[in-house]
Amino acid sequence: MKQILKKVSPFNNSTKMPVSLFIAKKILAFWVCYIAGLFIAEGLVILLHFALGKNMLVGDVFDVGTITLITYYGYLIIAGIALLYWKVIEKKPLTAMGLSKEIGTYFIGIVLSIFLLTLSVAIIAATGNIKYQGIFENADVLMIILLTGGFMIQGAAEEMLCRGIVLHALKEKTSFLTAMIVSTILFIIPHWSSLFTGEIIYGVIGVINLILISVIFSFLTICFQSIWAACGLHSFWNAILYSVLGLNLSGNEETLTAIFNMQSVGDNIWNGSIYGIEASVATTIVLAFAAALVFVISRKRVKKCLGH
Repeated sequence: MKQILKKVSPFNNSTKMPVSLFIAKKILAFWVCYIAGLFIAEGLVILLHFALGKNMLVGDVFDVGTITLITYYGYLIIAGIALLYWKVIEKKPLTAMGLSKEIGTYFIGIVLSIFLLTLSVAIIAATGNIKYQGIFENADVLMIILLTGGFMIQGAAEEMLCRGIVLHALKEKTSFLTAMIVSTILFIIPHWSSLFTGEIIYGVIGVINLILISVIFSFLTICFQSIWAACGLHSFWNAILYSVLGLNLSGNEETLTAIFNMQSVGDNIWNGSIYGIEASVATTIVLAFAAALVFVISRKRVKKCLGH
């Protein structure tokens, strides 16, 4: 048992072990980085409150906007720990994590996010389950810019963990399919609690959509041999959905500010109810089409990995 625990410990870079233990090792590495990042970030938030004269014990906290920004920018801690883990424990170059010099593929991800969201929202609007009510005249441009920066950090941090530490490491010793499944499961778990706050049908559709978008992230990572395109798609999907379209993001009903005033009409599987369009069947259709398209475009490289 002692030898097994030593092998699966995420605090060494040993790879001489059965595949099952290696998978367990990378799962533990994910959780060590994620939980340590959250713990440190939460500690800093508490210290920041007290340093600025806020007493959280009596409910004296920052306003919603400030808390939201702190939450997203706090992902800098998780990203920093992921990078530190890769360099100090894995002892590998950042390119092996998918952080290549070809950062231009990030913009491909941005374009994809615009295309996928536009198509999803257009389908839902055509069914009458989202209503466009014009442009907000009092949109807080500075807050939108700051939120976009926060989403860029959050998306990159999650991709460093899921597609960087997990997918990139596992595909060297297991099949790409196995690596993709494990990284997808780890991607879904942090979203689980917000998925099933409403009716179960929306949670199920939400899980399906998370699987599909994770598959797209994985295919993009293999296609471009880096995580930049996945980072761009992940970050700007969130930024555009929340700060441009003003729609629910992963069950977050309170939009701080946005450019367009769009509202869901009723609660149904077309608009995803309180979870938002990420639990919509329209999004399922669009993401399934996108996953198939990305696979076809990068089929040679993906098939090669699937056969690994």
